[in-house]
Amino acid sequence: MSTLPRAFLQRLQSILDTDTLLTEEADRWSYGYDNSRRHGLPDAVVLPTTHERVVAIVKLCNEFGIPMIPRGRGTGTTGATVPLNGGVVISLERMNRIVSTHPEDRYMVVEPGVLNKEVQDTAAACGFFWPPDPTSSAFCSIGGNLAYNSAGPRAVKYGTPRENVLGLRAVLGNGEELRTGVYTSKGVVGYDFTRLLIGSEGTLALITEATLKLTPLPEARRTLQIIYRDIDSAARAVSAIMAQPVVPYALEFIDGNAIHMIRDYSDAYLPDGAAALLMVEVDGRQSELEGAVEAIRQASQNEGRIEFNAPQGEAEIQALWATRKALSPALRTIAPKKINEDVVVPVSKIPRLINGLDELSSRFGIPIVNFGHAGNGNIHVNLLVNPEDEDEMAAAEACLQEVFTLVLSLDGTLSGEHGIGLEKQAYVGMELDATSVNLMHRVKQLFDPNGLLNPGKLPGNG
Repeated sequence: MSTLPRAFLQRLQSILDTDTLLTEEADRWSYGYDNSRRHGLPDAVVLPTTHERVVAIVKLCNEFGIPMIPRGRGTGTTGATVPLNGGVVISLERMNRIVSTHPEDRYMVVEPGVLNKEVQDTAAACGFFWPPDPTSSAFCSIGGNLAYNSAGPRAVKYGTPRENVLGLRAVLGNGEELRTGVYTSKGVVGYDFTRLLIGSEGTLALITEATLKLTPLPEARRTLQIIYRDIDSAARAVSAIMAQPVVPYALEFIDGNAIHMIRDYSDAYLPDGAAALLMVEVDGRQSELEGAVEAIRQASQNEGRIEFNAPQGEAEIQALWATRKALSPALRTIAPKKINEDVVVPVSKIPRLINGLDELSSRFGIPIVNFGHAGNGNIHVNLLVNPEDEDEMAAAEACLQEVFTLVLSLDGTLSGEHGIGLEKQAYVGMELDATSVNLMHRVKQLFDPNGLLNPGKLPGNG
């Protein structure tokens, strides 16, 4: 049973329905981890179903000084939803209503527990889509997408959640209620708290409602598979593609190591000579697509390109995308404790990043597999390690430090969409100066004066 004060639990139960307060250890256990494989057992789990109940829970936790950990579906990879020292996990999975849809004004209002795929399906029925589409879209919640600013392949053309959310309803760390943003495409009254909360990983507020900006579905799309004999040629092609006027709907990169490892999990055509692969999608009016494909064909041409394919059937296209989406799970099978980073560099510097990662892999003897959203420079760097091997783990730690040093030397950033959580706390000082970190802690104090909301998840363990 929970070790929380009985008076606290009794009052908590009075706020909630019978089946929305979990105190048995077996019930609490599964809410203590995310996809980082870290785990911490919460003292209790609550599953509120309304904004008003969230407000009441937060106020009660403040009264008793109980830490609160907001949670979506636990698909994050950095430990941001892992309880460090017990407390109450506030799971928003049952706040899963699509409140309203307004295609005439191009927005949709949803609760945080709605799955990304549900939003896409509902929007598609009206002729629209919501651009953020993480690989885990069938499982991840909108609240989690907003907490991490998770985007996916379409961000290269349509942006991240920060560019595709008009406003929020939220509860601050002390129980105060907040509405941010607008219902229109323009609005400059006051500070932009919407963009501040998005990406804050549940350290400032619990988002209980979001107004999502919808985009009309394109009339048509074409998918392209471009294969290169070496990584450097593929990386240079990415830069060339992004330097011409036709902006891809998606531009994904998979290196040779990833291609080799994914063969047994894929029905897509993956030739033996492939050292790197680009997946490109272009969208727009049907009459414009042939010109768009030709523009990509010309921009991607260099001495290392060995094939340029345009899959025609839906089965071929789906197999190609299934290959890309299977990468992370497949690598988890091969190396369950792999170190997974999602760094970003300016697109023109991707060749230097990829070459630098190859050199680090050789120098430290650590296999590194790279893939990701190359159109905006967001590369997922996977160090395949055995945590039972102390020497290998020491080498991996030194290698990771060098990876981050390389990224920052190329004017990049340490995280594109996975966030900071627990995994990257030790490295944040490499990118942010002391003034920035100090301001973050001061903002945290304003939003969460008692420091109870997702404690220990800011740089400096704030």
